[in-house]
Amino acid sequence: MKKFVDYSNQYVLTVNCKTAPGIVAGIASYLTERGGYIAELSQFDDKITDQFFLRTLFNIATDSSHTFQDIHDGFDVLAKKHGITWSMYDASLPTKVLIMVSKFDHCLVDLLYRYNKGELNIEITAIVSNHQDLQSIVEREGFRFIYLPVTTETKAEKEAELLNIINETGTDLVVLARYMQILSDNLCKHLHGRAINIHHSFLPGFKGAKPYHQAYERGVKLIGATAHYVTGDLDEGPIIEQSVLPVSHAYYPDELVSLGRDTEMRALAGAVKLHAENRVLISGNKTIIFK
Repeated sequence: MKKFVDYSNQYVLTVNCKTAPGIVAGIASYLTERGGYIAELSQFDDKITDQFFLRTLFNIATDSSHTFQDIHDGFDVLAKKHGITWSMYDASLPTKVLIMVSKFDHCLVDLLYRYNKGELNIEITAIVSNHQDLQSIVEREGFRFIYLPVTTETKAEKEAELLNIINETGTDLVVLARYMQILSDNLCKHLHGRAINIHHSFLPGFKGAKPYHQAYERGVKLIGATAHYVTGDLDEGPIIEQSVLPVSHAYYPDELVSLGRDTEMRALAGAVKLHAENRVLISGNKTIIFK
């Protein structure tokens, strides 16, 4: 039986603007004057970029005359005063997620397990693959499986189909759960800030094929995995979550691959959870994470 965290009457506000006095006080006053109760607030003042970031979780008093829509619509006046880029979300609404896979099943199976346990506030809209190896797993779990084979000649056509699927399903976030195809620059631009990839190595470093073998050749003492937003620069997108494991000279490549699967699952699930809870703000090629 699936269990879900109760997010009812919980709302999230995220803010980004130029550093200036009075922003936090203005936001707090705005919310409390309208029956909002601030349950959680995190902020960061980046002294290098002179940018201010804030995330707050708030409730609305049951006897308040203001609705979430009132508070949402009215916030724009304060935002314009301070030059704020902002978003406000109803935390009860799950993030609609489309998962993309190839032949490796561990990240997919882990996400489905966490979803079924109610650990992730997401709704899986479909699972797309360029192979049919995992179709039985997906359909056994009751999800829509879409086979979308890609070749060099059909890449543009298939990516157009993928965008149609994303739009048709109302997908908010695309998760590349060991999807072994490089997305085009055009698709990356379409999915800016709403596509997460898991890289089977601790970035930055060891690019290209067989990163665990490269790590072995260099005698590394840590292996890891990196979940990041997808950009046109391969494996260079803003990093969301990383997971590492200590190793020694006694570990051979096959053992590193096996251990690495655990880091991949943890990093990807952690990144999806952070994104779904609106805890990630993008700042250039970095992320601000409010855990």
